[in-house]
Amino acid sequence: MITLNPQDLSTKDLQRTLQFAVGPRPIALASTINRKGEMNLSPFSFYNIFSTNPPILVFSPSRRGRDGSTKNTLDNVLSIPEVVIHAVTEKMVYQTSLASTEYDAGVNEFVKAGFDSVPSTTIQPHRVKQAPIAMECSVNEVKALGDGPGSGNLVICEIKMIHIHEEVLDEDGQLNQDKLNLVGRLGGDWYVHAAGDALFEVEKPLIKKGIGVDLIPKAIQSSTILSGNNLGQLGNIELLPEEADVLNFLNHHRIKAIFNQTSDAFERRELIHLYAKELLETGEVKKAWKALLVDGLNTTKRKT
Repeated sequence: MITLNPQDLSTKDLQRTLQFAVGPRPIALASTINRKGEMNLSPFSFYNIFSTNPPILVFSPSRRGRDGSTKNTLDNVLSIPEVVIHAVTEKMVYQTSLASTEYDAGVNEFVKAGFDSVPSTTIQPHRVKQAPIAMECSVNEVKALGDGPGSGNLVICEIKMIHIHEEVLDEDGQLNQDKLNLVGRLGGDWYVHAAGDALFEVEKPLIKKGIGVDLIPKAIQSSTILSGNNLGQLGNIELLPEEADVLNFLNHHRIKAIFNQTSDAFERRELIHLYAKELLETGEVKKAWKALLVDGLNTTKRKT
């Protein structure tokens, strides 16, 4: 492992390292306006949601790395503290990238990128018609993090209105992650899309309290088959299966096959752990626990 001191890196090299290390990053396609009424549209991947009550988004138009100059978006929100932030999907990613071109002040990126603009309902900047989600925001504060090249500026935005296209909703009227198909920013020229096989669920341990990895039997913790992620899945369960359920699992065809395949305890454990890993990778945590605990049953119980 190498160890890097940010002070020893150039701004360019440090930014590249951070942009590869921190991601995928959501993209804010930000629409702003200056005092002349000229519109500006530009994407930013230093962006996220920071509060629900009040509803706060924060993005950072950093100073240019080559000379420390400020970007049009920052100049605009300091002048007219309003912004529309749009979600960026795979359908509009190339147009969004084009909007990041450093055109001169006053050039309309809506036109350059081929987006249609429609008036907002509560603020001056227009919104992108093609974007499935557009959030009209007032700017509460702009906090400069420095004044040199690459320095960020936190634009703290309060959402005043949200516009959502019906095409990205499910039958219950809720946003559907797969239909939305957002894209995220990675390092260099790389992006990632959040849809299809790229999506997976991880149950949040909010309501229940998992037993934790430390309470998993040592024979399972020290497995050469199960990964740290697998142990995290196992540790998120509140209660272990009852012994009667584990005994019943001895009759499962895969467990029977393993016991018939070998009488060697080490080899049998390895096969059980392989099967448990297979179950965990399909989200069958309780079933995986039963398989793993079968290995801990004493010989008498196995025979009965």
